Amino acid sequence: QVQLVESGGGLVHAGGSLRLSCVASGSTFSFNDMGWHRLVPGKQRELVAAISRDRETNYVDSVKGRFSISRDDTKNTVYLQMNSLKPEDTAVYFCAADQVLRRYWGRGTQVTVSS
Repeated sequence: QVQLVESGGGLVHAGGSLRLSCVASGSTFSFNDMGWHRLVPGKQRELVAAISRDRETNYVDSVKGRFSISRDDTKNTVYLQMNSLKPEDTAVYFCAADQVLRRYWGRGTQVTVSS
C-alpha cells in the first residue's frame, strides 16, 4: 500500500514561483513513471509533467520552459518547480506514482495564481 502527500501549493502573483513536493510512503519500491496532473474547475484532468525511472521527462506544451519535474528516489519524492506562473496555471495539482500494476494518487494541493 502506498500513500502520496503533496505540499507546496499556495497563492502567488503572476510571474512568481512555487515548488511542489510529493512524498510517498508505505510500499514505495519500484516506482516507474511519476508525474503531476492538474484539475481546473469545469475541465478534465490534464497531465502536466512526467518523469520516468531513467529520468526522461515530458511536459504539456503550455508549461514547457517554465516548469521542471525531478525525482529523488532515495527520499521517495517527486518535485515540480513552477516558474513564471500564469493565472491559467491555477488548479489543484495531483501527483501520481506508478508501480508495475498500479497507479497511486495523492489528494492534491491548490495552486492559485492571481493577476
